[in-house]
Amino acid sequence: MTSAPPPNVILRGGPEQFAPPSHTRYVDDTDTKLKLFVGNAWEHYEPTEEFMEHDGRNLRVFEWSRRTYVAE
Repeated sequence: MTSAPPPNVILRGGPEQFAPPSHTRYVDDTDTKLKLFVGNAWEHYEPTEEFMEHDGRNLRVFEWSRRTYVAE
């Protein structure tokens, strides 16, 4: 059984009621915008030049930029 890779980004901002369950996560490419499906919408995060220490790890900060809704 393979364990999940450790987080390499931390998410900041966005409406609290739609915040992802975890503000840290692993992404394959820390230079690319991130799009997360939460509820019935996509939460968009963009990488910044900032890094933050979290649980002894240096994580790249991604800032919330917008939300788009899924068409019904």
